[in-house]
Amino acid sequence: MSQSPSPALSPSFRMETVGMDALIVRLFDAIDEAHMPWILAADNALREGLGGALIDLVPSYTTLLVHYDIEQLSHIEARRRVQQALHGLQPASTEAGREHRIPVWYDESVGPELPRIAERLGVDTDEIVRRHTSRDYCAFALGFSPGYAFMGMIEEALATPRLKTPRQKVAAGSVGIAERQTAIYSMRSPGGWNILGRTAVKLFDRDRDEISLFRPGDRVRFEPISREAFIEQGGDTTPLEER
Repeated sequence: MSQSPSPALSPSFRMETVGMDALIVRLFDAIDEAHMPWILAADNALREGLGGALIDLVPSYTTLLVHYDIEQLSHIEARRRVQQALHGLQPASTEAGREHRIPVWYDESVGPELPRIAERLGVDTDEIVRRHTSRDYCAFALGFSPGYAFMGMIEEALATPRLKTPRQKVAAGSVGIAERQTAIYSMRSPGGWNILGRTAVKLFDRDRDEISLFRPGDRVRFEPISREAFIEQGGDTTPLEER
């Protein structure tokens, strides 16, 4: 896989109160893959700094949501502990994230936006597949549904707005793009992303030690496979329902 980008310059963070027991720590204002080493470093520092008073910590593209126990920390003390934990912060290693290769069956029957995007760019569908699989993607954040990772950045030419009318049912394993992000639907759900194909890889499994396959900071590379290989891996070839 290709190397991660160099870390961005040191951020100057700010805190925002979002509840009587929660803070948002904002490190950046714009989405950039180079910010991830700082987000991961802040995640580690805050977990250590708040210790047993931390209820939950949710990293995202530019922020971290800190949910703390108000029986252990006052609002003022929580802010002080955050300040102390992030003092002198240094970026985490760009090699810290795990690497994943995700096999995908790219086909119009399970990826109806594939030919539409190809037509818009004046190329064939093979070229869209080549572009989508030609780079590593960083998992910025988990959300929407269990195991669902928001990843990026796709090349600018492929950037496509979300569907004006979302589908009521998108099959689990569907691989899609929206603007400059890409993602895999971890389970059957409504959704408005542009679907290009489908994978048989399970993103969320309660029987695994780590129930979510991805973690923020992981790197993902998609690999095209044939219909036959997809079926051998347990993939469901049922065509995606129209909106």
